[in-house]
Amino acid sequence: MIVATAGHIDHGKTTLVKALTGVDTDRLPEEKARGISIDIGFAYATLPTGASLAFVDVPGHERFIHNMLAGVAGIDFALLVVAADDGPMPQTREHLHILDLFGVASGVAVITKVDRVAPERVAQVRADVAALLAGTALAGSPVLEVSAPGGLGIEALQELLAHAAAARATQARQGRGFRFTIDRSFSASGSGTVVTGTVHDGELALGDKLVVSPSGLPVRVRGIHQRGHAGERAGAGERCAINIAGATPAQAGRGMWLVAPHAHAATQRVDAHLRLLASDRKPLRHWDPVHFHIGTADVLARVVMPGDVLAPGHAAIVQFALDKPVSAVLGDRFVIRDPSAQVTLGGGRIVDPFALHPRGRREARDTRLAALEAADAQAAWTRLLDASPHGVGVQAFRRTFNLTPAAMQALLDSSRAALPGGDQAGAFSAAALQALEDTLLSTLRAFHGATPHAAGMDTDRLLRKAFPKLAHKEALALLRAMAAAGAVDVRGSLVRLPGHQPAARAGDAGLWKQLEPLYATLGVNIPLLREVAARSGVEEPALRDLLKHRQVSGEMVRIATDRFLPRPALAQLAEAIVALARARGQADFTIADYRDFTGIGRNLAIEVLEYFDRLGLTQRGADSRSIRCLDEHIAASLRDPDWRPGALQPG
Repeated sequence: MIVATAGHIDHGKTTLVKALTGVDTDRLPEEKARGISIDIGFAYATLPTGASLAFVDVPGHERFIHNMLAGVAGIDFALLVVAADDGPMPQTREHLHILDLFGVASGVAVITKVDRVAPERVAQVRADVAALLAGTALAGSPVLEVSAPGGLGIEALQELLAHAAAARATQARQGRGFRFTIDRSFSASGSGTVVTGTVHDGELALGDKLVVSPSGLPVRVRGIHQRGHAGERAGAGERCAINIAGATPAQAGRGMWLVAPHAHAATQRVDAHLRLLASDRKPLRHWDPVHFHIGTADVLARVVMPGDVLAPGHAAIVQFALDKPVSAVLGDRFVIRDPSAQVTLGGGRIVDPFALHPRGRREARDTRLAALEAADAQAAWTRLLDASPHGVGVQAFRRTFNLTPAAMQALLDSSRAALPGGDQAGAFSAAALQALEDTLLSTLRAFHGATPHAAGMDTDRLLRKAFPKLAHKEALALLRAMAAAGAVDVRGSLVRLPGHQPAARAGDAGLWKQLEPLYATLGVNIPLLREVAARSGVEEPALRDLLKHRQVSGEMVRIATDRFLPRPALAQLAEAIVALARARGQADFTIADYRDFTGIGRNLAIEVLEYFDRLGLTQRGADSRSIRCLDEHIAASLRDPDWRPGALQPG
């Protein structure tokens, strides 16, 4: 269990931790000299019951609230320390507000220095502390009296901590990716970079590959230390030190996270549930600047308000536009402070770590937020799937909830979501998918009715018209799935309904007779469309339309935007790749090799090879290409009028 102190300066937090652990957490020379805590300190203790505790001692001075905020990120239990002589002071209240905003609901109030005052004073402070706790997540928490130097009350506090540790909910949520907040980093002689912090989710093992987030720097785990001893694993809810390879202390410092590679996703725009403290006198206005504290990070941000203002003591869903990227997932707690970092204004929890820009996307944003308010991944997924006619991004959802790939796959299986583009694209409910397919088919029917002479509808035009709000990646995946199922017929860049035959137009046969001798003369050196038009005397629009018809019939193949090749010519160029490989005695070749071997121009060679790359016949490397398929029947396949792109498979 991780326990953090909280309270005003000089109220005995460090002394109390020393009485419980035997460790003085003030490690800096300046702390020793001044007698005050400046940065967060750490200590460990094993109670007589065997319970293991990690203590985070935070500074109480108002100048070091930013350090206090870093110290209480991810704690399980709070020790709110109040000196009997002073009673509750400004930082007592501010620290309590911060604990409340971070959602810390387990803790104990400890009245220290009780040996210095009369019993009446202790009773008054006890009443003041109980009143202070009322209305917070720590309301009703026990209030103990101690005198740390003399040991008074320490045994009772240890018993309370042991009971809390035994009752603490077990480790982290299942199926979550590893996330670790960094609160300190340094270079250790003979070991390299060491970072300390708290495991928020998941598990860690020696040798694991991680990512420093939000920078994205990959690192490897060389060692794990807990309570001063080397270990092999660490889990959620534990503090540990991690020796990493691949980053300097500056590259993996406070404010950053170590995360599993699949959990890394930086963001600069988050939607969050914000509650302002009632103690603040000024309302928060749209686009006000604030300090945004999340994990151990402190970044500047602007508040994007749903209305003009948010009054003190009130709450709302707002958006934060951050000056720098941060690492965040749904449910992460945060605190905001004023621009001068002097006053704590409020805080809350992240609802959508990858928020949509509010401008022009209000409906989609509202739908997403309403679903994510469920907080439970299963419930949120079901709601989003049912409410999203244009699909739900699978990987974006997984990162929002910090699910492992296996946990996300289990969610997909249980929901029976349709995945036309696989789990790297969008997921659809059965009803949403059927509606999209019907829309595409009706769009094609309307196109065929309006243009009966057209061989088919251009792919990009069809997708834009049928799915104006669907991402191109998802739209293309849906089209491919429909083609595989036989619902549509895709011929090169054209799409048509199965069985559609373009109506013959007067003059097409004559035009083709006019073109056939030219193509026979050109051989494999087929120029761009405009040059064919110039040589043949056929106007370019009419020529383009005619070649598209011949593309559907299988006589021509469109290899680039303005380049159509007769099928025999394409077969000859494919056969030349096999011949080139045999002549060279190796499968690798350059564009220049292929150009010289075939005698075609460089631009045509590039377009032909890029087309063969798409077929899977060749594969592009850094400076050359390699042959992936040496099928003896390549030419025959390309001459077959029923052959379509995708028929060739790597051999």
